[in-house]
Amino acid sequence: MTLTLPELPYAYDALGPYMSKETLEFHHDKHHKTYVDTANKLLEGSELEGKSIEEIVKASHGSNQPLFNNAAQHFNHLHFWNWLKPNGGGQPPAALAKKIDEDLGGYEKFKADFVQAGIGQFGSGWAWVAVKDGKLAIMKTPNGENPLVHGAKPILGVDVWEHSYYIDYRNRRPDYLKAFVENMINWEYVEKLYGEAK
Repeated sequence: MTLTLPELPYAYDALGPYMSKETLEFHHDKHHKTYVDTANKLLEGSELEGKSIEEIVKASHGSNQPLFNNAAQHFNHLHFWNWLKPNGGGQPPAALAKKIDEDLGGYEKFKADFVQAGIGQFGSGWAWVAVKDGKLAIMKTPNGENPLVHGAKPILGVDVWEHSYYIDYRNRRPDYLKAFVENMINWEYVEKLYGEAK
């Protein structure tokens, strides 16, 4: 079972003006494709060949850094494309909103803390909402690392590698994060992952 690059679930220009066609062409067609191609080469003939992407990520963490870097970034991006949608953002669905109120102090506090996690991730990495021990938690990780390797299940993540925003926002990472939360989050997909993680 080789890893494959999925098609985007929307047109390349569908996320404008918040994320441009050019950004998606570079990010999906070049960066994500490279993670897939490199991970497949590194998996060839290994004991992890044919395993699920989650199994590969967990097993390679701390033991095979090149494979982990590429497999984890593939896992992250498989979800990232689905965490985005045209005319997204805004308030989450009721059941999820209730959980955000309980665990993260409400929508406004979630928004501020999530954006701050993305701003505060030094260098490349990700900001997350994950389910850990039955509760929602905001996390940040460097490079391709993700909540899976910290005993948690990610239900929302934002890529803060420069290639995800530099074409559109230059060095204005906070503006990108604000646009992500307010205009691009696909809450239905977050809700689906939350249901699976419970």
